[in-house]
Amino acid sequence: MVFHTTVERAQRLKQLHAQYKPLVLPTVWDVWSARTAVAAGFPALTVGSHPLADSRGAEDHEGQTFEEVLAAVRPIIGAVDVPVSVDLEAGYGQKPADLVAGLIEVGGVGVNIEDTVHSDSGRVRSTPEHASYVAGLRTAADDAGVPVWVNGRTDLFMHAQDASDVLDETIERLRALEEAGADSLYPVGIQDDDDLLAAVTGAVAVPVNSTAHPVRHDLERFRRLGVGRITYGPLLQFAMADTMKDMLKPWAP
Repeated sequence: MVFHTTVERAQRLKQLHAQYKPLVLPTVWDVWSARTAVAAGFPALTVGSHPLADSRGAEDHEGQTFEEVLAAVRPIIGAVDVPVSVDLEAGYGQKPADLVAGLIEVGGVGVNIEDTVHSDSGRVRSTPEHASYVAGLRTAADDAGVPVWVNGRTDLFMHAQDASDVLDETIERLRALEEAGADSLYPVGIQDDDDLLAAVTGAVAVPVNSTAHPVRHDLERFRRLGVGRITYGPLLQFAMADTMKDMLKPWAP
């Protein structure tokens, strides 16, 4: 399928989320990994902030500027004829309209946005603040005429000592993000907990994103638990690094 416009790619990404249960978006970091994933048969991709930073010798957690990230993802998006979403962390201090404008300008049609603001001492946005930012993204995309897919992420489970202690707060936050216009929701850190995944997927009406390991996890399990979208975070890159080390080790001096 050949896409002539960014709008067409955005529309295709929306169709794919409806078509696949779950939609698996390999998390890539450069032109080679993107082309490899597409050659393997995947109809859409996401660029992850952590593997992108590692590939460029930078730090994750907004260790690059917004302009640097856009410059890095432009050739990735341009190298493949599939929709590409981009992890833009907490927004790099940009206003929602400027974030969306930059994303669209380089051809991105999806955005992952989290509530941990690493550039501001790692503070976590409140539920109203994060929902307001997501609402701003939705409005900016609508105003631009591009149906950008917004993946609203929360790190509340990851920051808690016991994830079950923040389940109610997390569900409240996810519902607020859904109401604000998020197309999918991403509560990170619970990919190995069946009960928490089932509780979250049962509490919202839009697809729930889970991190997955490309080898150790079972796709059918995620489908059974109601997960609607899967990304790898840095785990695909980590798995490839492990394999590479195993291949090289016998010939190491």
